[in-house]
Amino acid sequence: MPEPRIMVMGIGNPLVKDEGVGIRVIETMMSTLAFPPNVALVDAGTMGMGILNLFQDCDYLLVIDAVDGTGEPAGTVVRMTPQDMAPNTVKHSMHDLRLVDVLEAAMLMGTQPEVDCVGIQILDMDGIAIGLTPDVESAVPRAVDAALSILAERGIVPVASDHSSDDGRVLSSIHEGARDTNA
Repeated sequence: MPEPRIMVMGIGNPLVKDEGVGIRVIETMMSTLAFPPNVALVDAGTMGMGILNLFQDCDYLLVIDAVDGTGEPAGTVVRMTPQDMAPNTVKHSMHDLRLVDVLEAAMLMGTQPEVDCVGIQILDMDGIAIGLTPDVESAVPRAVDAALSILAERGIVPVASDHSSDDGRVLSSIHEGARDTNA
């Protein structure tokens, strides 16, 4: 029996403050962990329906994204279903399409991976600025831990790595450059 194809997808826009937290979590995972070959980590950005082709062949999808309106303090990390996430999807962003809508479109196309979500309650997404607010930045390690815990339920246990992936190096360079620009 072939190993299940697993995708961990960060969604967000790092140009809109806390809205970029899903990308920051993926960047951290890419930079510090090595995963088995059947696990792909993807920075999906704000691609909306464009993400359909990314998970077309996957069996399990773990989505990491910013949420708002949960009633929880900024930086709270919550495990959600796509349906739970739908009313808390960050509005007025470049990826205003709800994940549940993309998944319904995928189902119509014959793709139906099992899906879990890690949502991080945001504080600020007003205006264009790179960088997370302190409460949301401090949630990144907790969100990584939440994602790893969910993956561990499926028998996926990455190993620590001091050799980041090519994607991890690119994302880290962008993040560091932006931090230097905003300083």
